[in-house]
Amino acid sequence: MRELTVLQWACLIPVVVGSLYSIVCLTCVLIVRAKPVRPQNNPTVNWPPVTILKPVHGLEKNLEQNLRSACWQDYPQYQVVFSVQHEHDPAIPLLRNLQAEFGPELLTVAVENRQAGSNGKINNLIGGLAHARHDVLVISDSDVRLRPDYLKTIVAPLEDPDVGFVCTLYRAVMADTWFEKMELLTINAELTPNIIFALMTGSAKFCLGASTAVRRSTLDEIGGLSSLANYLVEDYEMGRRIWSQGKRMVCLPYFVDTIVDLKTATAWWNHLVYWDQNNRAARPGALLSTIIIRPVPCAVLFALSTLGSWLGLIVIACTIVIRLIVAGIVMWWGVDDREGVRALWLVPFRDMAALGSWALAFTKRTTVWRDTEFVLTKDGRLVLQEGAVCENSLSQGTTSVSQSR
Repeated sequence: MRELTVLQWACLIPVVVGSLYSIVCLTCVLIVRAKPVRPQNNPTVNWPPVTILKPVHGLEKNLEQNLRSACWQDYPQYQVVFSVQHEHDPAIPLLRNLQAEFGPELLTVAVENRQAGSNGKINNLIGGLAHARHDVLVISDSDVRLRPDYLKTIVAPLEDPDVGFVCTLYRAVMADTWFEKMELLTINAELTPNIIFALMTGSAKFCLGASTAVRRSTLDEIGGLSSLANYLVEDYEMGRRIWSQGKRMVCLPYFVDTIVDLKTATAWWNHLVYWDQNNRAARPGALLSTIIIRPVPCAVLFALSTLGSWLGLIVIACTIVIRLIVAGIVMWWGVDDREGVRALWLVPFRDMAALGSWALAFTKRTTVWRDTEFVLTKDGRLVLQEGAVCENSLSQGTTSVSQSR
């Protein structure tokens, strides 16, 4: 066999490292899932009253079921606040119907047009927070569906005063089209094992904003929600400020469901780029280093560099087989995801697309969310693109963790 060139070695090393890394991530997932979190049912626990904040923007897929799930919690005393920013939001009739069904003591509908910054999710949360009656706050995105034991599970660690915030893992569900399935695979086969690896090894800190519990007093100590209103990765920035003050983060190996709702393939691509822009804004060096753990695209580049030799084809075949086996086990046993297993054949194509989004994260200076374009500054802040109309700004958050989302 002829000697490999420098370029071929540069492609082959990430294949080996990335494949080994995926196996390590799988091991971490299986260890974590072997010890599932149980709700705290100790009758001596003094459960604090809680407010669940759910920012809502429009009529999303499965919205009614997602919102209802927040009202069916096995918890002594809690309030649910559904917040929207505009009186003409099409979700308002649904919110009013739910309020009439569950009663104003449990459910509050907040219609508040707050504009603290470019991040619409934070603007929406600020409006909801004005109606919150309790000090312990749980932020749950509108596309997240909860189980009845959720509130006890996520609130329990806050009994320790040294804990600054608590978050949970999440899995994508209800993907109908091929591009929604690609989004599901990004979360369940890529993001989740990377988060669990970071959780077990302590290699990265993060805050998963789709499902977070925090004290109102803690938010006040870091400057309040309004101080986060111009950040793309508001959840990471909130977590960073909290742990910088010496408070502990807790990420529970407990899954909530997030509903995949993408209307077009373009929306999927914009969101894929957005995921990586999130990670670049939070930890650019860590995202840059992930090039050495992307085995599938590097295997393809290696094969191309060998002009389609038998060695190149064998490397591609072995790499894809390892990737599919690991992803399949992660989703089947680790995430309890049967949808993703059925779409397993899309994983190599998703991985190839992710190489493009990774490159764009370092070169593209604008980001698109809810059809609105923003300029992304070097420190992770958002500036409305000149000439853009901010009607559909960031009203629904995503997660960021150095890929890690």
